[in-house]
Amino acid sequence: MDKQQDPHFDRYADSYDALHRDSVRFSGEEPGYFAAYKVDHIAERLGNLTVAPRILDFGCGVGGSIAYLRSRFPQARLHGLDVSGESLALATRAHPDVDFGQIDGGKLPLADGSIDVAMAACVYHHIAPSERAHWTAELRRVLRPGGRLFVFEHNPLNPLTQKVVRDCPFDDDAILLPRRESLGLLRDAGFTDVGARYIVFFPQALSALRPLERRLSWLPAGAQYVADGRA
Repeated sequence: MDKQQDPHFDRYADSYDALHRDSVRFSGEEPGYFAAYKVDHIAERLGNLTVAPRILDFGCGVGGSIAYLRSRFPQARLHGLDVSGESLALATRAHPDVDFGQIDGGKLPLADGSIDVAMAACVYHHIAPSERAHWTAELRRVLRPGGRLFVFEHNPLNPLTQKVVRDCPFDDDAILLPRRESLGLLRDAGFTDVGARYIVFFPQALSALRPLERRLSWLPAGAQYVADGRA
């Protein structure tokens, strides 16, 4: 990634949790709600797994999704990769049972076909547009044949999402990508069974309506979307 000489998130590692909490305060939820939402979506899409999966959290940061991955996939071997050494140090202290590694250079430090499931939770908007295809191809390289990649991103069509990104200090380098770009990245990298859904429609004050969200996945009003494909 283009900021490996001075990883963007090194400067925010110690304050990340507090800044994230402040940025989503309008929703009435804690950051953990959104991390759990994403992991739950992955678990539902994968269904019943017959083997213990090897799961990669690409751009794992301080490890905000790890506890939820462990809860939903207790037998999984978890991997976390990031460019920020400061963030990884915090993640490693919090989750010593996870295989964390730093991305240094243009290649992920994993063998070909060594991962069953990969997730990128609001990571791509921090990657320079010219580099997104490269990292998508790298994720396909490390996935086994038939493995799945889930890319969660902010929906640039949602004005509240745009405001959150503008106001969030660690999103000062963000370049949002529309759903069609994420779908194109997956297809161009050779993924099959590619699709996308809009997610996260209702704040906590309207949580009684959240069971409707699955029926609204076609509606470009969700705060985020998820694109996924099979390697």
